[in-house]
Amino acid sequence: MHPKSWTIKEGAYFMKKERRKNKMYSYMFKIFVILSMREYHLGYRETVRTFWLTHSRAEEDCYTSTLKRWNRIFLEEGEQGLMKERKGRKRKDSLNNNKTEPINYVNEDIYAENERLRAENDYLKKLDALVREREEREKRRKPE
Repeated sequence: MHPKSWTIKEGAYFMKKERRKNKMYSYMFKIFVILSMREYHLGYRETVRTFWLTHSRAEEDCYTSTLKRWNRIFLEEGEQGLMKERKGRKRKDSLNNNKTEPINYVNEDIYAENERLRAENDYLKKLDALVREREEREKRRKPE
């Protein structure tokens, strides 16, 4: 049917966008799917066909991208990562917070200072031992 021949009612029906609702999956299901995929050496599409009933290639692609995201999270964070809720956007304040230094720089500075203090402590211990040894030698030479 050509769009120019549509009535108002038909046009509204054909022009209406299908909105997909975001589906919620339990973390047990996510873990089961990922572990099954890895255990049986299945690809993404094979796993989608196994666990979801799909009717079109676009729907299969949607589930495939979800499965790829779950796999990435599983590889990076383990099973605990799949238990986290990841809805919504992160606040801009937390992303662009330049007031604090990155953690790795702070740790490197602390480690460097710790090494310097250890070296200084070792030097002072050796110096103290040398001074005591010298004093003992001087006491032996001058018997009073």
